[in-house]
Amino acid sequence: MSVRAAVDRVLGTLLVVLMAASVVNVLWQVLSRYVLGSPSSFTDELARYLLVWVGLLGSAYAAGQRLHVAVDLLPGRTGRLRAASTLLAHGVVTLFALAVLVVGGGGLVRLVAELGQHSAALGVPLAWVYLAAPLAGGLVVFYALSDAHAEWRRISRRGDTP
Repeated sequence: MSVRAAVDRVLGTLLVVLMAASVVNVLWQVLSRYVLGSPSSFTDELARYLLVWVGLLGSAYAAGQRLHVAVDLLPGRTGRLRAASTLLAHGVVTLFALAVLVVGGGGLVRLVAELGQHSAALGVPLAWVYLAAPLAGGLVVFYALSDAHAEWRRISRRGDTP
């Protein structure tokens, strides 16, 4: 099994577990509020944090499966121009993910950890919640570089380097 396939499998499984936890959490929230008449104190906060993790990691997974929104800069082009635009797009995605998610998200995690902030209802360190951003960014970078490498190999075999 390739590294990419292993990452896909682990990330996909993690997303299924997080979604299942989210469903169980919301069901408990509804049950405790409307059936038991005593709303649970932690379910709102947990639902928000699970949504953050599912949203960020899900976007990384979608990028890895090439299910993200893609804009063809040069539609209908083939050969060198298309290969160059594809490599450029992977480069832009890599730079964005590095700058915003990895560096920016990592800075947020570091700051919150230094301040020692904890969530109100769950009492978990908020740095753990915000860790989803740099983790997702690292995964997006991994997938973009993997796709760029595959594209480079494809065009190199054809002798059509940009």
